[in-house]
Amino acid sequence: MRRSADEIVAAARALLGIRFQPQGRSPESGLDCIGVVAASVGVERVPRDYALRGGSHERLGAELEAAGLRRVGAPRAGDVLVLAAGSAQLHLGIFTGTGLVHGDAGLRRVVERPAPLPWPIIHIWRLDPDVRED
Repeated sequence: MRRSADEIVAAARALLGIRFQPQGRSPESGLDCIGVVAASVGVERVPRDYALRGGSHERLGAELEAAGLRRVGAPRAGDVLVLAAGSAQLHLGIFTGTGLVHGDAGLRRVVERPAPLPWPIIHIWRLDPDVRED
């Protein structure tokens, strides 16, 4: 089942307070930024074989497309933001319209950070309603 933008934001906010876990994919054991996005958007198969630094924009884009998202120009609530969190470090989160739900390694939990965001937005991805799950 494809989620609406409101459902994505609600699902992301339901994760607030979950423990941060590098490459975490389960709310029970912890989530990282990709785990937060996957759980919010409703994607089950998410890779874990990526470097924590030096991520590939091309690979990330291909994975997001495979998950049924498409790249867009301006953010709106429910979108996935790809951010430049540091030198050669990509970070993802769910834009709520007023902030970002993301896995915060420093705070060791999933939080909602109000806008404006401290990191530059590299790309914006939106769940494509025309892509159907098998």
